[in-house]
Amino acid sequence: MIRPTAPVDRPSNPGRVLVVDDDRRVASRTAQWLCSLGWHASAVSRAEEALPLLAREPYVACIVDGLLAGNGAARIAASLRLAATGTGLVITMPEAPATSMAPGIDPDAIVLTPARDAALLAALDTAFAAATRRAAAAEAQPPTPKLLGSSAAMQHVLDLVARLADAPATLLITGESGTGKSLVAREIHRASRRRGKRFVEVACGCLSETLLESELFGHVAGAFTGATADRDGKFRQADGGTIFLDEIATASPAMQVKLLRVLQDLRFESVGGSQTHAVDARVILATNEDLAALVAAGTFRADLFWRVNVITIEMPTLRDRASDIPMLAEHFRAAAVARGGREVEGFSPAALEALARYRWPGNVRELEHAVEYAVFLGRGAWIGAADLPPAVRLAGAGDGGEMVAACAAAAGSLKTSLKTSMAHPERRLIIEALERSNWRRDAAARALGINRTTLYKKLKRLGMSLAELQPAR
Repeated sequence: MIRPTAPVDRPSNPGRVLVVDDDRRVASRTAQWLCSLGWHASAVSRAEEALPLLAREPYVACIVDGLLAGNGAARIAASLRLAATGTGLVITMPEAPATSMAPGIDPDAIVLTPARDAALLAALDTAFAAATRRAAAAEAQPPTPKLLGSSAAMQHVLDLVARLADAPATLLITGESGTGKSLVAREIHRASRRRGKRFVEVACGCLSETLLESELFGHVAGAFTGATADRDGKFRQADGGTIFLDEIATASPAMQVKLLRVLQDLRFESVGGSQTHAVDARVILATNEDLAALVAAGTFRADLFWRVNVITIEMPTLRDRASDIPMLAEHFRAAAVARGGREVEGFSPAALEALARYRWPGNVRELEHAVEYAVFLGRGAWIGAADLPPAVRLAGAGDGGEMVAACAAAAGSLKTSLKTSMAHPERRLIIEALERSNWRRDAAARALGINRTTLYKKLKRLGMSLAELQPAR
Protein backbone atom coordinates (compact mmCIF):
# COMPACT_ATOMS: atom_id res chain seq x y z
CA MET A 1 0.00 0.00 0.00
CA ILE A 2 2.75 2.46 1.01
CA ARG A 3 6.19 2.84 -0.50
CA PRO A 4 8.16 5.30 1.71
CA THR A 5 10.33 7.42 -0.51
CA ALA A 6 11.48 10.42 1.50
CA PRO A 7 11.11 11.90 4.99
CA VAL A 8 7.62 13.28 5.53
CA ASP A 9 6.59 15.94 8.04
CA ARG A 10 4.93 14.75 11.25
CA PRO A 11 1.12 14.77 10.75
CA SER A 12 -0.81 17.73 12.08
CA ASN A 13 -3.36 15.54 13.90
CA PRO A 14 -1.70 12.37 15.25
CA GLY A 15 -4.15 9.87 16.68
CA ARG A 16 -5.20 6.23 16.66
CA VAL A 17 -5.48 4.71 13.16
CA LEU A 18 -6.50 1.21 12.09
CA VAL A 19 -5.14 -0.22 8.82
CA VAL A 20 -7.11 -3.08 7.24
CA ASP A 21 -5.66 -4.90 4.22
CA ASP A 22 -6.00 -8.46 2.89
CA ASP A 23 -2.21 -8.61 2.77
CA ARG A 24 -1.22 -8.49 6.43
CA ARG A 25 2.38 -7.63 5.56
CA VAL A 26 1.26 -4.57 3.62
CA ALA A 27 -1.03 -3.53 6.47
CA SER A 28 1.78 -3.98 9.02
CA ARG A 29 4.29 -1.97 6.95
CA THR A 30 1.78 0.85 6.56
CA ALA A 31 1.00 0.86 10.29
CA GLN A 32 4.70 0.85 11.21
CA TRP A 33 5.38 3.75 8.86
CA LEU A 34 2.52 5.76 10.38
CA CYS A 35 3.81 4.97 13.88
CA SER A 36 7.20 6.37 12.90
CA LEU A 37 5.42 9.65 12.09
CA GLY A 38 3.59 9.87 15.40
CA TRP A 39 0.29 8.12 14.62
CA HIS A 40 -0.82 5.32 16.94
CA ALA A 41 -1.42 2.79 14.18
CA SER A 42 -2.30 -0.91 14.26
CA ALA A 43 -2.96 -3.42 11.49
CA VAL A 44 -5.36 -6.30 10.78
CA SER A 45 -6.19 -8.24 7.64
CA ARG A 46 -9.91 -9.02 7.91
CA ALA A 47 -13.16 -7.22 8.68
CA GLU A 48 -13.85 -9.80 11.39
CA GLU A 49 -10.76 -8.54 13.22
CA ALA A 50 -11.41 -4.86 12.55
CA LEU A 51 -15.05 -4.57 13.66
CA PRO A 52 -14.51 -5.54 17.34
CA LEU A 53 -11.55 -3.14 17.56
CA LEU A 54 -13.55 -0.26 16.07
CA ALA A 55 -16.37 -0.93 18.53
CA ARG A 56 -14.00 -1.08 21.50
CA GLU A 57 -11.41 1.66 20.82
CA PRO A 58 -11.76 5.29 19.62
CA TYR A 59 -10.01 5.71 16.22
CA VAL A 60 -9.58 8.99 14.38
CA ALA A 61 -9.37 7.16 11.04
CA CYS A 62 -9.57 3.74 9.42
CA ILE A 63 -7.65 2.90 6.23
CA VAL A 64 -9.41 0.04 4.45
CA ASP A 65 -8.55 -2.00 1.37
CA GLY A 66 -11.53 -1.37 -0.92
CA LEU A 67 -11.34 -4.94 -2.25
CA LEU A 68 -11.32 -6.58 1.18
CA ALA A 69 -12.63 -10.15 1.11
CA GLY A 70 -16.22 -10.93 2.07
CA ASN A 71 -17.48 -7.43 1.22
CA GLY A 72 -15.43 -6.35 4.23
CA ALA A 73 -14.98 -2.72 3.20
CA ALA A 74 -18.75 -2.17 2.98
CA ARG A 75 -19.28 -3.87 6.35
CA ILE A 76 -16.67 -1.67 8.02
CA ALA A 77 -18.08 1.45 6.35
CA ALA A 78 -21.61 0.65 7.55
CA SER A 79 -20.38 0.05 11.09
CA LEU A 80 -18.52 3.36 11.18
CA ARG A 81 -21.44 5.35 9.85
CA LEU A 82 -23.84 3.83 12.39
CA ALA A 83 -21.74 3.75 15.55
CA ALA A 84 -18.56 5.79 15.06
CA THR A 85 -19.31 8.98 13.15
CA GLY A 86 -16.13 10.48 14.63
CA THR A 87 -13.92 8.03 12.70
CA GLY A 88 -12.72 9.03 9.23
CA LEU A 89 -12.76 6.42 6.46
CA VAL A 90 -10.01 6.19 3.83
CA ILE A 91 -10.45 3.59 1.07
CA THR A 92 -7.46 2.35 -0.95
CA MET A 93 -8.12 1.06 -4.46
CA PRO A 94 -5.81 -0.30 -7.18
CA GLU A 95 -7.88 1.29 -9.94
CA ALA A 96 -10.56 3.89 -10.62
CA PRO A 97 -13.10 3.52 -7.78
CA ALA A 98 -16.14 4.08 -9.97
CA THR A 99 -15.64 0.69 -11.60
CA SER A 100 -14.46 -1.37 -8.66
CA MET A 101 -15.80 -0.10 -5.34
CA ALA A 102 -18.77 -1.87 -3.79
CA PRO A 103 -21.88 0.33 -3.53
CA GLY A 104 -22.74 2.05 -0.27
CA ILE A 105 -19.21 2.56 1.07
CA ASP A 106 -19.16 6.39 0.83
CA PRO A 107 -15.55 7.04 2.02
CA ASP A 108 -14.22 10.37 3.24
CA ALA A 109 -11.16 9.99 0.99
CA ILE A 110 -9.89 7.57 -1.69
CA VAL A 111 -6.25 6.74 -2.37
CA LEU A 112 -5.21 4.85 -5.51
CA THR A 113 -2.44 2.31 -4.92
CA PRO A 114 0.48 2.03 -4.95
CA ALA A 115 0.06 5.22 -2.93
CA ARG A 116 2.54 7.99 -2.41
CA ASP A 117 3.31 8.97 1.17
CA ALA A 118 2.00 12.52 0.80
CA ALA A 119 -1.21 11.27 -0.86
CA LEU A 120 -2.06 8.97 2.05
CA LEU A 121 -1.28 11.62 4.66
CA ALA A 122 -3.45 14.12 2.77
CA ALA A 123 -6.25 11.55 2.68
CA LEU A 124 -5.90 10.99 6.43
CA ASP A 125 -6.15 14.73 7.06
CA THR A 126 -9.23 14.94 4.79
CA ALA A 127 -10.93 12.00 6.53
CA PHE A 128 -10.10 13.36 9.98
CA ALA A 129 -11.54 16.78 9.08
CA ALA A 130 -14.73 15.19 7.69
CA ALA A 131 -15.17 13.07 10.82
CA THR A 132 -14.65 16.13 13.02
CA ARG A 133 -17.36 18.01 11.12
CA ARG A 134 -19.77 15.07 11.51
CA ALA A 135 -19.14 14.87 15.23
CA ALA A 136 -19.69 18.63 15.60
CA ALA A 137 -22.91 18.46 13.58
CA ALA A 138 -24.17 15.57 15.68
CA GLU A 139 -23.46 17.51 18.86
CA ALA A 140 -25.23 20.63 17.56
CA GLN A 141 -28.27 18.65 16.36
CA PRO A 142 -31.06 18.26 18.90
CA PRO A 143 -31.15 14.60 19.93
CA THR A 144 -33.87 12.53 18.30
CA PRO A 145 -35.65 10.25 20.77
CA LYS A 146 -35.26 6.56 20.02
CA LEU A 147 -37.39 5.31 22.89
CA LEU A 148 -40.81 4.37 21.55
CA GLY A 149 -44.02 4.57 23.50
CA SER A 150 -46.96 6.87 24.09
CA SER A 151 -48.18 5.18 27.28
CA ALA A 152 -48.16 7.13 30.53
CA ALA A 153 -45.42 4.85 31.90
CA MET A 154 -43.08 5.55 28.98
CA GLN A 155 -43.85 9.25 28.92
CA HIS A 156 -42.71 9.34 32.56
CA VAL A 157 -39.44 7.63 31.59
CA LEU A 158 -38.89 10.06 28.70
CA ASP A 159 -39.51 12.99 31.04
CA LEU A 160 -36.87 11.67 33.45
CA VAL A 161 -34.40 11.19 30.58
CA ALA A 162 -34.79 14.83 29.56
CA ARG A 163 -34.53 16.14 33.12
CA LEU A 164 -31.57 13.98 34.15
CA ALA A 165 -29.50 14.13 30.94
CA ASP A 166 -26.96 16.55 32.39
CA ALA A 167 -27.42 15.85 36.09
CA PRO A 168 -24.03 15.13 37.69
CA ALA A 169 -25.35 12.33 39.91
CA THR A 170 -24.83 8.62 39.32
CA LEU A 171 -27.98 7.01 37.87
CA LEU A 172 -29.41 3.55 38.56
CA ILE A 173 -31.81 1.99 36.05
CA THR A 174 -33.90 -0.91 37.34
CA GLY A 175 -36.41 -3.21 35.70
CA GLU A 176 -36.99 -6.72 34.40
CA SER A 177 -34.81 -8.19 31.67
CA GLY A 178 -35.79 -6.99 28.22
CA THR A 179 -37.40 -3.72 29.30
CA GLY A 180 -34.81 -1.53 27.57
CA LYS A 181 -32.43 -0.41 30.34
CA SER A 182 -29.47 -0.20 27.95
CA LEU A 183 -31.53 1.83 25.48
CA VAL A 184 -32.47 4.31 28.21
CA ALA A 185 -28.82 4.68 29.22
CA ARG A 186 -27.88 5.42 25.61
CA GLU A 187 -30.73 7.90 25.31
CA ILE A 188 -29.53 9.76 28.41
CA HIS A 189 -26.06 9.98 26.87
CA ARG A 190 -27.46 11.18 23.51
CA ALA A 191 -29.52 13.87 25.25
CA SER A 192 -26.58 15.11 27.32
CA ARG A 193 -23.72 17.50 26.60
CA ARG A 194 -21.44 14.44 26.63
CA ARG A 195 -22.94 13.02 23.43
CA GLY A 196 -19.87 14.04 21.40
CA LYS A 197 -17.76 11.62 23.46
CA ARG A 198 -17.97 7.85 23.80
CA PHE A 199 -20.73 5.77 25.34
CA VAL A 200 -19.05 2.65 26.79
CA GLU A 201 -21.14 -0.32 27.88
CA VAL A 202 -19.92 -3.16 30.11
CA ALA A 203 -21.97 -6.30 30.76
CA CYS A 204 -20.66 -7.12 34.22
CA GLY A 205 -22.42 -10.49 34.37
CA CYS A 206 -20.55 -11.83 31.34
CA LEU A 207 -17.06 -11.62 32.86
CA SER A 208 -15.22 -13.29 35.72
CA GLU A 209 -13.92 -11.07 38.52
CA THR A 210 -10.36 -11.04 37.12
CA LEU A 211 -11.47 -10.24 33.58
CA LEU A 212 -13.96 -7.63 34.77
CA GLU A 213 -11.27 -5.76 36.73
CA SER A 214 -8.99 -5.68 33.68
CA GLU A 215 -11.90 -4.71 31.43
CA LEU A 216 -12.90 -1.80 33.65
CA PHE A 217 -9.53 -0.47 34.79
CA GLY A 218 -7.09 -1.75 32.15
CA HIS A 219 -3.76 -3.44 32.82
CA VAL A 220 -0.05 -2.89 32.36
CA ALA A 221 2.28 -5.17 30.44
CA GLY A 222 3.23 -8.21 32.49
CA ALA A 223 0.32 -7.87 34.92
CA PHE A 224 -0.72 -11.46 34.14
CA THR A 225 -0.06 -14.19 31.59
CA GLY A 226 -0.87 -12.88 28.14
CA ALA A 227 -0.67 -9.19 29.09
CA THR A 228 2.03 -8.30 26.56
CA ALA A 229 1.22 -4.58 26.36
CA ASP A 230 -0.47 -1.83 28.35
CA ARG A 231 -4.21 -1.64 27.73
CA ASP A 232 -6.69 1.08 28.65
CA GLY A 233 -9.81 -0.04 30.49
CA LYS A 234 -13.39 1.02 29.90
CA PHE A 235 -13.27 3.86 32.43
CA ARG A 236 -10.40 5.55 30.59
CA GLN A 237 -12.13 4.97 27.24
CA ALA A 238 -15.23 6.72 28.66
CA ASP A 239 -13.29 9.80 29.78
CA GLY A 240 -15.45 12.80 28.91
CA GLY A 241 -18.36 10.54 28.02
CA THR A 242 -20.57 7.95 29.70
CA ILE A 243 -19.88 4.48 31.09
CA PHE A 244 -22.82 2.11 31.52
CA LEU A 245 -22.36 -0.81 33.93
CA ASP A 246 -25.09 -3.38 33.28
CA GLU A 247 -25.96 -6.24 35.66
CA ILE A 248 -24.17 -4.51 38.54
CA ALA A 249 -25.69 -6.94 41.06
CA THR A 250 -23.42 -9.72 39.72
CA ALA A 251 -20.22 -7.97 40.88
CA SER A 252 -18.25 -9.95 43.46
CA PRO A 253 -17.70 -8.52 46.99
CA ALA A 254 -14.10 -7.62 46.12
CA MET A 255 -15.18 -5.88 42.92
CA GLN A 256 -17.88 -4.01 44.85
CA VAL A 257 -15.16 -2.51 47.06
CA LYS A 258 -13.21 -1.33 44.00
CA LEU A 259 -16.34 0.09 42.37
CA LEU A 260 -17.24 1.99 45.53
CA ARG A 261 -13.92 3.83 45.45
CA VAL A 262 -14.17 4.59 41.72
CA LEU A 263 -17.72 5.92 42.04
CA GLN A 264 -16.67 8.19 44.89
CA ASP A 265 -13.79 10.00 43.17
CA LEU A 266 -13.36 8.43 39.68
CA ARG A 267 -9.78 7.45 40.47
CA PHE A 268 -8.26 3.99 40.03
CA GLU A 269 -5.11 2.03 39.18
CA SER A 270 -4.72 -0.35 36.26
CA VAL A 271 -4.25 -4.03 37.10
CA GLY A 272 -0.57 -4.51 37.93
CA GLY A 273 0.12 -0.76 37.88
CA SER A 274 0.85 1.82 40.55
CA GLN A 275 -0.10 5.02 38.72
CA THR A 276 -3.45 6.48 39.72
CA HIS A 277 -5.67 7.55 36.82
CA ALA A 278 -8.44 10.13 37.10
CA VAL A 279 -11.29 10.37 34.59
CA ASP A 280 -14.34 12.53 34.00
CA ALA A 281 -17.08 10.06 33.12
CA ARG A 282 -20.83 9.95 33.74
CA VAL A 283 -21.67 6.64 35.44
CA ILE A 284 -24.97 4.86 34.80
CA LEU A 285 -25.68 1.46 36.33
CA ALA A 286 -28.47 -1.06 35.75
CA THR A 287 -29.84 -4.17 37.39
CA ASN A 288 -32.81 -6.49 37.14
CA GLU A 289 -32.32 -7.54 40.78
CA ASP A 290 -33.79 -6.07 43.96
CA LEU A 291 -30.63 -4.51 45.40
CA ALA A 292 -32.28 -3.73 48.75
CA ALA A 293 -33.12 -7.43 49.13
CA LEU A 294 -29.55 -8.37 48.23
CA VAL A 295 -28.26 -5.96 50.88
CA ALA A 296 -30.55 -7.59 53.44
CA ALA A 297 -29.24 -11.01 52.34
CA GLY A 298 -25.65 -9.83 52.75
CA THR A 299 -24.63 -10.34 49.10
CA PHE A 300 -24.49 -6.64 48.12
CA ARG A 301 -22.63 -3.99 50.11
CA ALA A 302 -24.87 -1.50 51.87
CA ASP A 303 -22.42 1.38 51.34
CA LEU A 304 -22.32 0.69 47.58
CA PHE A 305 -26.11 0.44 47.49
CA TRP A 306 -26.51 3.88 49.06
CA ARG A 307 -23.86 5.24 46.69
CA VAL A 308 -25.67 4.06 43.55
CA ASN A 309 -29.25 4.42 44.77
CA VAL A 310 -29.27 8.23 44.46
CA ILE A 311 -31.53 8.68 41.43
CA THR A 312 -33.38 5.65 40.09
CA ILE A 313 -35.27 5.18 36.84
CA GLU A 314 -37.57 2.16 36.98
CA MET A 315 -38.38 0.70 33.59
CA PRO A 316 -41.98 -0.48 33.18
CA THR A 317 -42.71 -4.00 32.00
CA LEU A 318 -44.43 -4.45 28.66
CA ARG A 319 -47.45 -5.69 30.63
CA ASP A 320 -47.64 -2.24 32.22
CA ARG A 321 -47.44 -0.42 28.88
CA ALA A 322 -49.65 -2.68 26.77
CA SER A 323 -50.97 0.24 24.75
CA ASP A 324 -47.49 0.57 23.19
CA ILE A 325 -47.58 -2.95 21.70
CA PRO A 326 -48.98 -2.02 18.23
CA MET A 327 -46.44 0.79 17.82
CA LEU A 328 -43.52 -1.36 18.95
CA ALA A 329 -44.61 -4.32 16.81
CA GLU A 330 -44.84 -2.12 13.72
CA HIS A 331 -41.38 -0.67 14.44
CA PHE A 332 -39.86 -4.16 14.76
CA ARG A 333 -41.67 -5.33 11.58
CA ALA A 334 -40.20 -2.47 9.56
CA ALA A 335 -36.74 -3.11 11.01
CA ALA A 336 -36.89 -6.84 10.21
CA VAL A 337 -38.05 -6.19 6.65
CA ALA A 338 -35.24 -3.63 6.17
CA ARG A 339 -32.67 -6.23 7.26
CA GLY A 340 -33.56 -8.42 4.33
CA GLY A 341 -36.66 -10.27 5.41
CA ARG A 342 -39.74 -10.95 3.31
CA GLU A 343 -41.90 -8.09 2.16
CA VAL A 344 -44.51 -7.93 4.92
CA GLU A 345 -47.11 -5.18 4.87
CA GLY A 346 -48.43 -5.33 8.44
CA PHE A 347 -50.43 -7.31 10.99
CA SER A 348 -53.87 -8.84 10.72
CA PRO A 349 -56.41 -7.95 13.45
CA ALA A 350 -56.11 -11.51 14.79
CA ALA A 351 -52.34 -11.12 15.10
CA LEU A 352 -52.72 -7.83 16.97
CA GLU A 353 -55.18 -9.46 19.34
CA ALA A 354 -52.77 -12.34 19.96
CA LEU A 355 -49.95 -9.89 20.69
CA ALA A 356 -52.20 -8.08 23.16
CA ARG A 357 -53.27 -11.27 24.97
CA TYR A 358 -49.77 -12.54 25.66
CA ARG A 359 -48.11 -11.62 28.99
CA TRP A 360 -44.58 -11.02 27.58
CA PRO A 361 -42.33 -12.32 30.38
CA GLY A 362 -39.35 -11.32 28.21
CA ASN A 363 -40.80 -7.82 27.71
CA VAL A 364 -39.87 -5.68 24.69
CA ARG A 365 -36.95 -7.90 23.70
CA GLU A 366 -39.30 -10.90 23.47
CA LEU A 367 -41.76 -8.88 21.39
CA GLU A 368 -38.96 -7.98 18.99
CA HIS A 369 -37.97 -11.63 18.62
CA ALA A 370 -41.61 -12.68 18.13
CA VAL A 371 -42.06 -10.17 15.29
CA GLU A 372 -38.79 -11.28 13.67
CA TYR A 373 -40.01 -14.89 13.89
CA ALA A 374 -43.22 -13.94 12.09
CA VAL A 375 -41.45 -11.90 9.41
CA PHE A 376 -38.80 -14.49 8.59
CA LEU A 377 -40.95 -17.64 8.84
CA GLY A 378 -44.39 -16.45 7.77
CA ARG A 379 -45.75 -17.03 4.28
CA GLY A 380 -48.34 -14.36 3.54
CA ALA A 381 -48.04 -10.66 2.79
CA TRP A 382 -49.58 -9.91 6.18
CA ILE A 383 -48.63 -11.37 9.57
CA GLY A 384 -51.46 -13.52 10.85
CA ALA A 385 -51.90 -15.06 14.26
CA ALA A 386 -50.69 -18.39 12.86
CA ASP A 387 -47.35 -16.80 11.93
CA LEU A 388 -46.50 -15.86 15.53
CA PRO A 389 -44.43 -18.08 17.86
CA PRO A 390 -46.47 -20.88 19.49
CA ALA A 391 -46.30 -19.38 22.98
CA VAL A 392 -47.78 -16.12 21.69
CA ARG A 393 -50.50 -17.46 19.43
CA LEU A 394 -51.67 -20.06 21.97
CA ALA A 395 -52.00 -17.64 24.87
CA GLY A 396 -55.57 -17.81 26.14
CA ALA A 397 -57.78 -14.77 25.88
CA GLY A 398 -58.48 -15.02 29.60
CA ASP A 399 -54.78 -14.67 30.41
CA GLY A 400 -54.60 -11.10 29.28
CA GLY A 401 -58.02 -9.51 29.13
CA GLU A 402 -56.81 -6.24 30.58
CA MET A 403 -54.03 -6.08 28.01
CA VAL A 404 -56.49 -6.63 25.17
CA ALA A 405 -58.57 -3.70 26.37
CA ALA A 406 -55.60 -1.42 26.86
CA CYS A 407 -54.06 -2.35 23.54
CA ALA A 408 -57.38 -1.97 21.71
CA ALA A 409 -57.87 1.52 23.16
CA ALA A 410 -54.48 2.72 21.91
CA ALA A 411 -54.67 0.85 18.60
CA GLY A 412 -58.09 2.19 17.66
CA SER A 413 -56.78 4.43 14.93
CA LEU A 414 -54.59 1.62 13.60
CA LYS A 415 -57.55 -0.78 13.39
CA THR A 416 -59.69 1.90 11.74
CA SER A 417 -57.10 2.29 9.02
CA LEU A 418 -56.85 -1.49 8.72
CA LYS A 419 -60.58 -1.73 8.07
CA THR A 420 -60.37 0.73 5.20
CA SER A 421 -57.07 -0.36 3.68
CA MET A 422 -57.02 -4.10 4.29
CA ALA A 423 -60.09 -5.20 2.39
CA HIS A 424 -58.08 -6.63 -0.47
CA PRO A 425 -55.28 -8.18 1.66
CA GLU A 426 -57.89 -9.62 4.05
CA ARG A 427 -59.71 -11.28 1.16
CA ARG A 428 -56.39 -12.74 0.02
CA LEU A 429 -55.58 -14.03 3.50
CA ILE A 430 -58.95 -15.73 3.79
CA ILE A 431 -58.68 -17.31 0.35
CA GLU A 432 -55.16 -18.57 1.08
CA ALA A 433 -56.32 -20.09 4.37
CA LEU A 434 -59.26 -21.78 2.67
CA GLU A 435 -57.08 -23.15 -0.10
CA ARG A 436 -54.54 -24.53 2.38
CA SER A 437 -57.39 -26.10 4.36
CA ASN A 438 -58.96 -27.70 1.29
CA TRP A 439 -61.89 -25.26 1.67
CA ARG A 440 -62.80 -26.51 5.14
CA ARG A 441 -64.11 -23.43 6.91
CA ASP A 442 -63.40 -24.62 10.46
CA ALA A 443 -59.76 -25.43 9.61
CA ALA A 444 -59.34 -22.13 7.75
CA ALA A 445 -60.71 -20.21 10.76
CA ARG A 446 -58.21 -21.93 13.06
CA ALA A 447 -55.36 -21.08 10.68
CA LEU A 448 -56.43 -17.43 10.74
CA GLY A 449 -56.61 -17.39 14.53
CA ILE A 450 -60.36 -16.75 14.64
CA ASN A 451 -63.45 -18.87 15.24
CA ARG A 452 -65.81 -20.11 12.55
CA THR A 453 -68.52 -17.54 13.38
CA THR A 454 -66.06 -14.69 12.94
CA LEU A 455 -65.00 -16.15 9.59
CA TYR A 456 -68.65 -16.23 8.43
CA LYS A 457 -69.06 -12.58 9.42
CA LYS A 458 -65.91 -11.58 7.56
CA LEU A 459 -67.05 -13.43 4.43
CA LYS A 460 -70.40 -11.64 4.57
CA ARG A 461 -68.83 -8.20 5.19
CA LEU A 462 -66.40 -8.66 2.30
CA GLY A 463 -69.13 -9.93 -0.02
CA MET A 464 -67.36 -13.25 -0.52
CA SER A 465 -69.37 -16.26 -1.62
CA LEU A 466 -67.72 -19.64 -1.05
CA ALA A 467 -69.83 -21.17 -3.79
CA GLU A 468 -68.35 -18.75 -6.29
CA LEU A 469 -64.80 -18.84 -4.91
CA GLN A 470 -64.41 -22.58 -4.52
CA PRO A 471 -63.20 -24.21 -7.74
CA ALA A 472 -65.53 -26.70 -9.38
CA ARG A 473 -64.75 -30.34 -8.66
